[in-house]
Amino acid sequence: MADVNRKVRRTKKVPGARKIVQKELPTFSRQIAAMLESGMPLVQSLSALEEQTQNKAFRLVIIGVRQRVEGGAMFSDALAEYPDVFDELYVSMMRAGESGGMLAEIAGRVASYLESSARLRRKVKSAMMYPVTVMILALTMATAMVIWLVPVFSGIYEDFGANLPGPTKALMNLSNFIRGNGLVVAGVVAAIIYGFQRFKKSEKGAYLLDHMRLRFPLVGELALKISLGRFASTFAQLIHSGVPILEALDIVAYAVGNRVISRIILGAKGTIESGELLSTELMKHKILPRMMVFMLAAGEKTGKMDEMLEKVGQFYDDEVEATLEGLTAIIEPLLMVFLGVVVGGIVLCIFMPIFKLSDIISV
Repeated sequence: MADVNRKVRRTKKVPGARKIVQKELPTFSRQIAAMLESGMPLVQSLSALEEQTQNKAFRLVIIGVRQRVEGGAMFSDALAEYPDVFDELYVSMMRAGESGGMLAEIAGRVASYLESSARLRRKVKSAMMYPVTVMILALTMATAMVIWLVPVFSGIYEDFGANLPGPTKALMNLSNFIRGNGLVVAGVVAAIIYGFQRFKKSEKGAYLLDHMRLRFPLVGELALKISLGRFASTFAQLIHSGVPILEALDIVAYAVGNRVISRIILGAKGTIESGELLSTELMKHKILPRMMVFMLAAGEKTGKMDEMLEKVGQFYDDEVEATLEGLTAIIEPLLMVFLGVVVGGIVLCIFMPIFKLSDIISV
């Protein structure tokens, strides 16, 4: 899978590149497309954009690109020197636009693609923020209660000298263990988090986690639709821009965001090189919806694969939105149950002896 996560030659590092890609790049692409469509020369367009860009790091990037273009370099080659900001998809589409004399049109398509991706990313992030916040709140409250509240009641109950209910005893023992071995517990938690991060970054671990994510109830369906939407939309843009199909598959495999789907896409390259249709190979994989493969096959036969893929991409974008709404409706009551079980369970264990206070005092 080394070719899925190809390491782009990084000639110039850009601080805050992720923020630039998410917030600045769609606007930059839309503006430069508008300027080029109006007939403004590329260098003059870049000069205008560098003056109005508020992000200092991105302004330096634009200045560097302008200077390279003024020196006679191709626009796409100048962009390629900043892979932290302009990824392989972006550079390949701009290079195809330059080669075909359609730079303004391709820049507009890139802008539309980036804007659509940004909208989807915001929707997914917004939908996931609520459950993550509730889970963190529940775990924080539970930890605080175990560390500070439980010992207070533990001292009170010890004064009675009575046998406590089993759940209460277990909670007291857990509290005493955490308080007495705080550094050890913190070290174990930190080691688990560090180990998980290392595992997630390894090729085998990342593939396994992506595979598990696709199989996970509810969330797996969403993850698959997001990856397929990226595949269809990105592939459509590249083909329409004139990028060779084998090169486009390499870029798409890198862009889908799931190694299971990436491996399937890269495996299909051999099918195309041997003269067969892409849909023929994709049909062999049960994880891919038949509808998508059939539409791709129809596009291949009619010579309108980019148009068909655009429709598939739009379909999955709409499906992602619908799935997010459904997940939100399901997750909210589940989170309330989770919060009640975690916090309510601790409270119940703490106050369980009080319900039998007369029995405890009489012992």
